[in-house]
Amino acid sequence: MAEPSEITAQDIAAHMEVRSSDGLHVGTVDHMEGDTLIKLTRSDPAAQGRHHLLPLSWVERVDEHVHLTATAADVRGYWEDAG
Repeated sequence: MAEPSEITAQDIAAHMEVRSSDGLHVGTVDHMEGDTLIKLTRSDPAAQGRHHLLPLSWVERVDEHVHLTATAADVRGYWEDAG
């Protein structure tokens, strides 16, 4: 398991579930965009038919899932602001 200071783009793999800090499903990894952005699949029900990007800096830890430091509400607000 990767700890926060050790998390790199190589720790994130396609099809991993992404969970918010409050434990909610916010998406599924499509792939990494460079070394700093996680691109989520648009086919995931949480994506509402659009690709979304999340900063790697929001990742708290990685195990079989990607766990974020942001709440689901913060993630959705970020998507709206960036969209």
